[in-house]
Amino acid sequence: MLDDIDRRLLRHLQNDPAIPVAELADRSRTTAVTAARRLERMTSQGILKGQRTIIEWQALGYAVEVSLRITLDKTDARAFDEFLAAARQVPDAIELQTFLGRVDVRLSVIARDMQHYQQIYRTRILTLPHIADIEALLHVATIKTAEAVPI
Repeated sequence: MLDDIDRRLLRHLQNDPAIPVAELADRSRTTAVTAARRLERMTSQGILKGQRTIIEWQALGYAVEVSLRITLDKTDARAFDEFLAAARQVPDAIELQTFLGRVDVRLSVIARDMQHYQQIYRTRILTLPHIADIEALLHVATIKTAEAVPI
């Protein structure tokens, strides 16, 4: 599906998403026309989904991240759908994942401080539907975050 030129383009694009196409082509040892055509093809195939801005939330005054492992009361067939719909509306949630196993959902929440987190927890998290159990894990440090994939 991908050849060496595609892989080189993707590797360089991962390292610098704002790189101009001409420079990307030069680093990938191809022409700007070829690079642009291949990027367009990979976008239409869904390999490239666009570029995004990553905001460092700590720089905006958020100091606390809590990962909530949530087990849902699955006696209601609509539990997952209703919980996920409501959880998407929590403005302080930065990540929402579902799992197979004992834990159904992981919800990551950011707050300015512990008092702010307690307010979020009481007013926005505990009001979410179908929660059977919650385990809170206070984030201490990020050791590795990989946005890039090995290409």
